[in-house]
Amino acid sequence: MGPRCYIPAVSAALCIASLLCSHGAPGAGTHLMLCQSHTTCGDKFYDPQQHCCYDDAVVPLSRTRKCGNCTFRVCFEQCCPWSFRPQEAFVVKVKGQECSLAPSLGDSICSSVI
Repeated sequence: MGPRCYIPAVSAALCIASLLCSHGAPGAGTHLMLCQSHTTCGDKFYDPQQHCCYDDAVVPLSRTRKCGNCTFRVCFEQCCPWSFRPQEAFVVKVKGQECSLAPSLGDSICSSVI
């Protein structure tokens, strides 16, 4: 390939990559997608803008679970045991906060479900 052909070939490759990135690679589904950020959860790849890793499973960002009588978003919050008062057995904290810290303004105090 001579110097004249090299520039159009690079331009064509960049154009194809740009098209794939703007429209998504066909059939990418749960496989590694071109031009998007990716993270692993065990041996599975996922897009952190749409999913998170929770209990070694890829789950949607909207996934919720019960925490006593409260609901928490598993990708952003955590359910912490808290038995300072018998009727209040759990507290929902932002993920990454220590469960041992006293409840703060943004935390939800949840009673146990009987």
